Amino acid sequence: MNKQLFNSSKEIRQDKLGRLLVYSALTVVLVLACAMLYFIFSKGIATFTQDHINFWDFLTRSNWNTDNLQKPDLGAWALMVTSAETTLLAVLVTTPLALVIAIYIVVMSPKIGGRIVQPLTELLLGIPSVVYGFVGLTVLIPVLRRWAGGTGFGVLAAALVLALMILPTITSLAVEALNGVPQSYQTFAYSLGCTKWQVIVHVLLKISAPNLLVAVIFGVARAFGEALAVQMVIGNTVQLPLGLFTPAATLTSKLTTDMGNTIDGTLASNALWSLALLLLVMSLIFNLLAKLVLRRSQSRESISR
Repeated sequence: MNKQLFNSSKEIRQDKLGRLLVYSALTVVLVLACAMLYFIFSKGIATFTQDHINFWDFLTRSNWNTDNLQKPDLGAWALMVTSAETTLLAVLVTTPLALVIAIYIVVMSPKIGGRIVQPLTELLLGIPSVVYGFVGLTVLIPVLRRWAGGTGFGVLAAALVLALMILPTITSLAVEALNGVPQSYQTFAYSLGCTKWQVIVHVLLKISAPNLLVAVIFGVARAFGEALAVQMVIGNTVQLPLGLFTPAATLTSKLTTDMGNTIDGTLASNALWSLALLLLVMSLIFNLLAKLVLRRSQSRESISR
């Protein structure tokens, strides 16, 4: 009998090797992800299991004092409020501008938008966050100081810097969402006598609304997790923000400010790991929310079909 009939061909060996490489890479990614989640979780809960800080007090108090080891006063409430406020302001500023840019690229002027505006917008993605922070520190802070008085540092400065940073993210995803609307829908609307504005509002924006919402959610996640640029312009004072020009601190800015000044295993270090755990939980919530929106959108599309 011909032994070649029982030997694996070159194509089969290549297929097996490709499968092995894919599954090996997948295993490495899963192991690293699980290890990171376990590491952050184990470090983050040490504040409550090892240092016996009350979890509810940690979430609801606004003071941050780790110097008194006998009666430490730790609270992340002010940090969470400031993070939410700066993120919300940044999204409110950026979302309308991103939608206008996306509509211009997709509908108003696809040639100029696709060749000039979109590449320039996406170019902002490659700028390091420290550059945004430096521009905010040297340009934005003096303007706010002359306009409103005070130091210029505060929530508004951080929100404006974040707004610029998340602009390319929301714009790029909004462009993809608008391009995902079938051209036949627009053609049919024009054939019925609709104006371009009516097509934009009643066809493009309405059909792509779930994907546009996902774009905003990813922008929120991007802004909520930004650290260095915010730390450079917000003032880094742990307190509840009483106004837009109040120096404050976010979860991320507190981490970047104190991470080099603590000793591993101490209360101060464990408290920072707890803040990192809060950020991880918020990031997971944002991702789950985006997937939920997409899943509901896909289920509606399948029902309508």
